[in-house]
Amino acid sequence: MNNKTLTIRVGRNTLSFSTVDVANAQRPIAYEPWVVKSGVSMAANLREAFKQADILAENHRRVRLMVDSRVLMVPVEQFRVVDAEVLYRHSFPRSEQQAVESNVLPDLNAVATFCVNKDLLTVVGDHFGDVSLIHLMAPVWRYLHQRSFTGRRSKLYGYFHDRQLDIFSFQQHRFKFCNAFDTSRAHDSLYFLLYVWKQLNLQPEYDEMHIVGDIPEREWLLQELRRYLQNAYVINPSAEFNRAPATQVPGMPFDLVTLFTKGR
Repeated sequence: MNNKTLTIRVGRNTLSFSTVDVANAQRPIAYEPWVVKSGVSMAANLREAFKQADILAENHRRVRLMVDSRVLMVPVEQFRVVDAEVLYRHSFPRSEQQAVESNVLPDLNAVATFCVNKDLLTVVGDHFGDVSLIHLMAPVWRYLHQRSFTGRRSKLYGYFHDRQLDIFSFQQHRFKFCNAFDTSRAHDSLYFLLYVWKQLNLQPEYDEMHIVGDIPEREWLLQELRRYLQNAYVINPSAEFNRAPATQVPGMPFDLVTLFTKGR
């Protein structure tokens, strides 16, 4: 039995598998993206992957299931486990076929409540006895929250992944703003970023905008942001994490890079 923890990342239309082996100097991180078949459920795609994916053939004992789904953020002092499912289904009515899970974010005094497809959980449970679940954004929120304490300026972050844009900001040890927008277009992204900036009453000559991830038309978007904001930047993962092994893996999304470099 393999003692390494397997990470299964389930995006909206993406699926990948990865493990860390610090004893392997040549390949400390193994990353295997899986080509998702459209028109087929993610659970069915995962079943097929178990038959063919190299990493999944290694007989891991522990698995971390990392999922991307809609989030209900609840202040930790108001969170009650018995109420979580009712609150989530009230906020997102079309979630009947989903299991409701939660991640406590102690640094942010919040609990991220999210959903996971029940069929997907069944497939994972059929293969592993030790399963932990985290929201895909959890390591990103926690790392960029720590980063927000650098300097005295307020910061707004935008993370591009899976054809969507997560925008968030922090005030001390809490979220000031946290929302996700469906977009794969640079023009729409520019609108959402500047709209939230204005909504939070951030100062264009003083405060900071930081974007990261799979940024559409990156140079154009950065140029347009700098037309309105004096301090707009793109986060380079390799420089950010001092060329850590995860930053050298082609195609690895920033959330996984952050997870393997800084933890969850």
